[in-house]
Amino acid sequence: MISRRAILTHGAASIVVLGSGITACGPGLGQAREPWSQAGTGYDDVRLDALSYAILAPSPHNRQPWLVQLDGDDGLTVYADLSRLLPETDPPNRQIVIGLGAFLEMLRQAAAQMGYVAETSPFPEGEPEPLLDQRPVARVTFVPSGEVVRDPLFAQALSRRTIRTPFDQKKPMPVSALEQIGSALTAQMTGFDYALDMERLDALKRICREGWAIEIGTSRTHKESTALTRIGAAEINENPDGISLSGPFIETMKTVGVLTRENMNDPQSRAFRETQVFYDKAINTAMAFGWLTTADNTRRSQLQAGADWLRLHLAATEAGVAMQPLSQALQEFPEMAEKYAELHALLQVDAPARIQGLFRFGYASAPEPAPRWPMQTRLIKD
Repeated sequence: MISRRAILTHGAASIVVLGSGITACGPGLGQAREPWSQAGTGYDDVRLDALSYAILAPSPHNRQPWLVQLDGDDGLTVYADLSRLLPETDPPNRQIVIGLGAFLEMLRQAAAQMGYVAETSPFPEGEPEPLLDQRPVARVTFVPSGEVVRDPLFAQALSRRTIRTPFDQKKPMPVSALEQIGSALTAQMTGFDYALDMERLDALKRICREGWAIEIGTSRTHKESTALTRIGAAEINENPDGISLSGPFIETMKTVGVLTRENMNDPQSRAFRETQVFYDKAINTAMAFGWLTTADNTRRSQLQAGADWLRLHLAATEAGVAMQPLSQALQEFPEMAEKYAELHALLQVDAPARIQGLFRFGYASAPEPAPRWPMQTRLIKD
């Protein structure tokens, strides 16, 4: 058995990786990953079949902030789960709405695959401002159609992964791959651009590193992440959302008391310092950056940005390209204001337009799928 002293001496804490959605999942997570194998297995209701895919959509901090009420025989209403917001790192709930947009896009694609048009009315009772509230995010009606166009990106629905490890530095990113990924955007509401030149790559890496340092260096925002960190398979299986840390080494560190939320919150701890080292290394291996912009920042634009975020990710998966969102410098808490402004100035995006998503691209091996709550737990019971 490895002793606590040995772990501290030999730097086991260096594998502790926190932050917005960082996941180091290992064995023992079969229960938390079951939704990936259950998608589309047949629920005798096209809405449930489509929802079994929609719950696999990405979301900030893997919060899975969706609740669904089935309406009649052919409809459903999507609500934001107000218990799953990120008030410190996402004060205006913008990132949560983007996650809901990805959910609705995955729902649309799954419905089309089964021969249905998902007719969607976003914010049917008005756009919630300044914060999300109990009003519906969208109402969806499933209409059978022999002319529905199946989306080729849906083939990647079960293969999509957010890859947070360092990228292969010996494999450059070709322009053709980024052009292919960008062509997945079909709506005119969202724009996509990218950077491959060293000057902008270096500037973007710096801004991302500094944004990350601000997030973990601001006590309340960092504590929001550590509070949502699930340490070890037992915690992850019990709460399959948030930031997951698992694997044999993690289990050992938890058992001997090295890996605790208290240590994660202590700026003097090795775990805290190595977290930043890990994230900086990942940022520095970006072979390209891409970003999504919208002409304004309405809730509808945020929903569309989420749909296009998912489409970009599915297209990247199809192209064999690794993709990771780097959202820190886009967050809207006061300490991040300078980085937010610097990023928009660098990429020449002027208000009222704004950047809705920033991503690093490269090549790396794909991990196992991230934990998910079972589809049935996201349904509102009458």
